[in-house]
Amino acid sequence: MKTIQVVQGDITTIAADAVVNAANTTLMGGGGVDGAIHRAAGPALYAACEKFGGCPTGEARITSGFNLPAKYIIHTPGPIWHGGDHDEEQLLANSYRNSLALADEYGCRTVAFPSISTGVYSFPLDRAAQIAIRAMRAFLRSASHVEEVTMVCFDPTTARAYQRALNNSRNVNLN
Repeated sequence: MKTIQVVQGDITTIAADAVVNAANTTLMGGGGVDGAIHRAAGPALYAACEKFGGCPTGEARITSGFNLPAKYIIHTPGPIWHGGDHDEEQLLANSYRNSLALADEYGCRTVAFPSISTGVYSFPLDRAAQIAIRAMRAFLRSASHVEEVTMVCFDPTTARAYQRALNNSRNVNLN
């Protein structure tokens, strides 16, 4: 059975086949989730990301998990919110879809996501949660390998928003 779940916690401690990093377009580390993942994974992650020469918003790149309990780290730059008139929703959906496609391509069964773009990038939380859940559900319908997606939310407010979006989505059972 393919599932989506929401948990509150620290994504750097999650044992999954892949964890997703809410990266910036340089992939060189930053604040929030990006900085935490870079610190926890260790300095080899910086060297691995340097080889990509960056990543456009909405696309995704994959590296080893290094010192994380995950086999892989999938890096995706989400959009900066500019009021909603600059394709932010489509770019955010692309971040989730492209991350899941890369996980599926690499044979990952379990994938953990942070809340992409809702921190310093200011994407409205409730809208981001709906977009994320919708993209995950759509992807899981045809996924070859990915069976379990976990939204790992750093704080209770974020966890509630994603749980609400999940509860409000139709056909939560994805089989």
